[in-house]
Amino acid sequence: MSLLEVSSLTVRFAGLVAVDAVDLAVEAGSIHALIGPNGAGKTTTFNLITGLIPPTSGSIRLDGVDITALPAFRRAGCGMARSFQNIRIFAGLTVLENVLTGLHAGLGSNLLDVVLRLPGFRRQERDAVARARAALEIVGLAGRADDAATALAYGDQRRLEIARAIVARPRLLLLDEPAAGMNPAETEALAALVRRIRDAGTTVLLVEHDMGFVMGIADRVTVLNFGRRIADGAPAAVRRDPAVITAYLGAKVAARLEAAG
Repeated sequence: MSLLEVSSLTVRFAGLVAVDAVDLAVEAGSIHALIGPNGAGKTTTFNLITGLIPPTSGSIRLDGVDITALPAFRRAGCGMARSFQNIRIFAGLTVLENVLTGLHAGLGSNLLDVVLRLPGFRRQERDAVARARAALEIVGLAGRADDAATALAYGDQRRLEIARAIVARPRLLLLDEPAAGMNPAETEALAALVRRIRDAGTTVLLVEHDMGFVMGIADRVTVLNFGRRIADGAPAAVRRDPAVITAYLGAKVAARLEAAG
């Protein structure tokens, strides 16, 4: 069963077609990778799915509900969360406080509750902190909760972003180049983390250029080129697809992936 269904999704910028009639179906409980060369439209597709930019045409359905016209914050409320290609942490906050920002849309206290610190607000505050610490435990940063977020190494900052995204317990998690800049050991740890998130019940859609990472983790792969879908299927089939080899992988990379797996 598809959790996310994208149909004929298109966006034009001043006559340039950045995403061209893309169809995408992400099965519930899966890890689905969206790949392609630079400028293929991958991050633009993410921005369309999460509501950061409106489509020119097409539709987006989450668990059967049409969310095409919903703003980004409403989509988050429907169970969608994402990370970004460039790290976005709040430099003046601790690791724990950064994760807590991922819960702001779900807290129902009003200004009076907060100012007077009424029982309902204190209960919500305790629950939020417990959830944030649990998210940090999942990503392996529980021992750094009180550290400044800027004190974390690059790979740990990437994991902090994932903790902030999963703290709201989304049904669909979108990760934009999560392995970018990571060394092999960090990438291997990230793959294990993404599998744990999937196994805990969150469906994952990711954009990534590290083909070893993608082919080792994805249940299904969709390939874009010049804004159009050129392939979709199991990783083994996609890496052998002549159109994908020509447009993106190249013969050497394709051969190396085939030998690895």
